[in-house]
Amino acid sequence: MDAYETGLQKLSALFSQDRTFVLATVKESKPSQRVVDTYYDEGVFWIVTYAQSNKVKELRMNPQVSLCNSFHTFNGLAYYAGHPLDEQNKDIRAKLIQVFEPWYFAHNNEADKDMCYVRIELTEGFFHTDGFGYIMDFTKHEAKIIPFTPQISLLPI
Repeated sequence: MDAYETGLQKLSALFSQDRTFVLATVKESKPSQRVVDTYYDEGVFWIVTYAQSNKVKELRMNPQVSLCNSFHTFNGLAYYAGHPLDEQNKDIRAKLIQVFEPWYFAHNNEADKDMCYVRIELTEGFFHTDGFGYIMDFTKHEAKIIPFTPQISLLPI
């Protein structure tokens, strides 16, 4: 298995569950950030949101986004993926309901036409696990694995 395939396996193990990230979009040439719940599946981060939210309005104007969480950073292109009940979302909806089970229906109303999914297709990123950092180029399907242990402790607020 090459470094890229190893990185994809580690990425899936770390992020194929409910994970919070800071999502940065672009608003009038300035960064705009917010915390979002994400789920990683087959090369894509998914977000459950509202079509009229600022994040969706901003990514429709400029799909370039960034995700950051505890020394894990990713850049990619974000796209409005439609309503959860749209036929093309059938498979991912089942996964999102399971992963976000504690809150999915408590905080989302699928009867609302503006409920939607956002898909983030990764272009590059860095994450770490088990003493190694993974520098990923998703467009070239390349990765570099380096020794890495964070030297800064993040304190709870």
